[in-house]
Amino acid sequence: MEKTDIVYGVHAVIESLETDRGNKLYLQDDLRGKNVEQIKDLARKKKVSISWTSKKKLTEMVSGAVHQGFVLRVAEFAYSDLEVILTKADKEENPLILVLDGLNDPHNFGSILRTADATNVTGVIIPKHRAVGVTPVVSKTATGAAAHVPIARTTNLSQAIEKLKAEGFWVFGTDMAGTPATQWNTSGKLALIIGNEGKGISPNIKKQVDEMITIPMNGHVQSLNASVAAAILMYEVFRNR
Repeated sequence: MEKTDIVYGVHAVIESLETDRGNKLYLQDDLRGKNVEQIKDLARKKKVSISWTSKKKLTEMVSGAVHQGFVLRVAEFAYSDLEVILTKADKEENPLILVLDGLNDPHNFGSILRTADATNVTGVIIPKHRAVGVTPVVSKTATGAAAHVPIARTTNLSQAIEKLKAEGFWVFGTDMAGTPATQWNTSGKLALIIGNEGKGISPNIKKQVDEMITIPMNGHVQSLNASVAAAILMYEVFRNR
């Protein structure tokens, strides 16, 4: 079980300090350079205590992950509320909300958040159970984007989608067969469901989809990685805006 009260790596640590989530900063004791000075100054400004720690100890703290010499103990990730995301969507002309249906790979989740930040996605909805939440690996892969894209966790994804529909959202899913992404009408309020890496969108959620979108593929493999597929579709919406 991955600890969720730490983040590590330059970008994730800076982002967490800037958003006032930092409790204690651990710096590699033999590290020098501008990143060290910047993070040290930021920690002092935010009144976060600093502990100079050996590389070996830091590596143990992050279970062997690449920490770049920076580990920060943080307050648990503050998930947003679905209502907050819907209020934000009301102020936008062509909002896009991502619904991640049982994504398990933290690297995929982190990459999706990074692209979501780059393409002005309104918010992300994830299920509370049987899916990856915001973990240190997600934060590091997202290079700070987790602090900028509102993420809501729900115990009932199906109900959340019904709520989106009631608010006038069109719900789209990704599938092998469907409307080619290049012909996708991306105007209005959009909700895009990205399915599980292996199983795709779950059958009960599939019933709620208004239209399936497919990414045209000409090669020998049958499907794309979840984060790559999500990125292509996020950019399609972004481009059409």
